[in-house]
Amino acid sequence: MELFRREDKMSSLITRNYNLLPVINRFGIRLGFKEKTIAEVCQEKSIDTGFFLAIVNTYTDESYFPEAEFLSFSPVLLIDYLKNTHQYYINYVLPKIERLLNQVMESCPENCSSLKMINTFYQKYKTELLLHLKLEDEKVFPYIINLYENKTLSAEGSFIEVIENEHTNVEVKLSDLENLIIRHLSPNYEDNAMNEFLTALLQFENDLNDHARIEDHILITKVIEFEKKLRK
Repeated sequence: MELFRREDKMSSLITRNYNLLPVINRFGIRLGFKEKTIAEVCQEKSIDTGFFLAIVNTYTDESYFPEAEFLSFSPVLLIDYLKNTHQYYINYVLPKIERLLNQVMESCPENCSSLKMINTFYQKYKTELLLHLKLEDEKVFPYIINLYENKTLSAEGSFIEVIENEHTNVEVKLSDLENLIIRHLSPNYEDNAMNEFLTALLQFENDLNDHARIEDHILITKVIEFEKKLRK
């Protein structure tokens, strides 16, 4: 797949891949680009164009992941983007998924035990995910910012191994939920409602996987290397 370039029109991002709409929103970019290029819009918004292109191309092409380029960016730049992504999940994605799940539940006429099981599974998953995001926002990210600003290791120790392990758990449980729906759900539901719910879950999984790649392979790698330097 052809990658986006600085000189491409910002409007081409959406016409070629509408899934990038929420991604560009995380940078504070909204519709109404006129004929401006990606570089021009980024300059107006004081956004690092290289970082913006690395993000949108990563979300566009699954085989594309410019690790060396990502590692060159400031950890503060990475954290700002990741925190905006967390807010998108918390304020929009999770409420949307729950609303769609409720519609599926309401469409079940009788014998809804399998749907109730799915609802229970989802509620546990959501609780665990929210705790994970809270840990990152309130503990991990401030730790990293303090680490780079003060160049001293925290007395509380590093949170980095914790975040890496939790990512794996969160990803596996979402995949388990999808498999439960696809393979074991009793057909007591309205098709369109279920299709919307499952589609939202699958889209969330894709977004979450890209998000985790940036955290696990870039941010965590940068922090571990920086911690090693400080210990010498």
